[in-house]
Amino acid sequence: MAGKPLRVLACGDVEGKFDLLFNRVQVIQKKSGEFDLLLCVGNFFGSTSETEWEAYRTYAKKGRRGIFSSASGLQIAYLSGTESQSETAPAYSFSSKDVAELKISLLSIQNFKGVDILLTSPWPRDVGNFGNKPEEVDTKRCGSVLISNLAMSLKPRYHFAALEKIYYERLPYRNHVVLQENTQHVSRFIALANVGNTCKKKYLYAFSIFPMSSMDLAELVKQPQDVTENPYRESGKEAHKSKMLSGSEEQPACQFFFDLSKQRGKKRQSDGKEGQHFQHKQPRKISQPPGSCWFCLASPEVEKHLVVSIGTHCYLALAKGGLSNDHILILPIGHYQSVVELSSEVMEEVDKYKCALKKFFRSKGKRCVVFERNYRSQHLQLQVIPVPLSCCATEDIKDSFILQAQEQHIELLEIPEHTDIKQIAQPGTPYFYVELDTGEKLFHRIKKKFPLQFGREVLASKAILNVPERVDWRQCTASREEAAVVAKAFREDFQPFDFSELQ
Repeated sequence: MAGKPLRVLACGDVEGKFDLLFNRVQVIQKKSGEFDLLLCVGNFFGSTSETEWEAYRTYAKKGRRGIFSSASGLQIAYLSGTESQSETAPAYSFSSKDVAELKISLLSIQNFKGVDILLTSPWPRDVGNFGNKPEEVDTKRCGSVLISNLAMSLKPRYHFAALEKIYYERLPYRNHVVLQENTQHVSRFIALANVGNTCKKKYLYAFSIFPMSSMDLAELVKQPQDVTENPYRESGKEAHKSKMLSGSEEQPACQFFFDLSKQRGKKRQSDGKEGQHFQHKQPRKISQPPGSCWFCLASPEVEKHLVVSIGTHCYLALAKGGLSNDHILILPIGHYQSVVELSSEVMEEVDKYKCALKKFFRSKGKRCVVFERNYRSQHLQLQVIPVPLSCCATEDIKDSFILQAQEQHIELLEIPEHTDIKQIAQPGTPYFYVELDTGEKLFHRIKKKFPLQFGREVLASKAILNVPERVDWRQCTASREEAAVVAKAFREDFQPFDFSELQ
């Protein structure tokens, strides 16, 4: 990078309060020095006539969309007005044609990487997806889908908007798919309040920026710790993906209740038929396994004596031949092969179980490691293995996975904290995935062969649990009677943390 960064002020709805704005800018400049640019978004004139603006006018009219390039190389794209409800847009509105022409004018540039700044009046629709959401605005209803599409294409480093009378700075989001595309710069969306608002909400935003064209690539694509997924990437695809998974519309899995109450002296809600372990509730069409499945809760093959908790969409069971007596599996009740195939409601309950188990194991002085092997398996099994806090630090566990992977020539990559695994792997993609109690995640895309016991090998090693004899689950299974006793003890111990008991 050569020279000094540009110092920029961005402002929300001015609404004709020119004197108030420029007096405030002068005060700021006296305190912190001159700024190179003042950019305004939202309702600029308000009810004030344009003649009152003449004293401040220093620009030539550019039209309702366009690109401004400064002498330093800073590139600013802008789209004026609100979204028109027809293709013939009035002067104060923009249409899909305006958006298309603005995109074409930039995307046709050779080696286009994105713009430095995007200015719009409305917010982009769905900007809150995968990130922090404003309390006052529903981002799924507010804003323009056209602007979402524009931001998706132009990849602005900064995107400013207004009109909603609030200040909102979204977490930065990435413009590439992790492990599938080259790393690109992040985008920051900032909404600004109106000038002189009585609630003292922020309407001026100061920042420094080097033009993208003058930056070293490695510096440009640095990813901050709080980066999230692109909020617009799934906006138009989620429904289509659901249909593809199910053949038409997504069908929730069947619901079954397994009676665990007899051993606890309590009754669970049922249809009144006693003596049946499984009872249907609102039966629905689900995907069927190619043969009998040990883990579908409706299957006669399921090991009922290992079940310790049942929710609406998922259940917990002790691992058969586990690394320890509290090695637990989180499993979907219906037939799903991997996490990436789960519907949002099933995934929500998986997360609730992970949270409950984490709290439970913490109360026992343990941290937990979660891993999934989506390879040569037909039903999703999330393995949850507790590790005593006194045994080793989370960093040691992470290093053990990485070192063992290197020894076996396995490319185990760390995923950014806010990454959703569904953004990395498509349904049907074989993979191995580890999640640590700190939120750190490791991922390997399986291309050929993969050691089936890899996760157990790492955790059973001397560096962690020091139970190398338990690497192969088939060598350490207990009798049915012994396993039932252990499951009953775990069930009773876990009960205060079990949200399914509170439903």
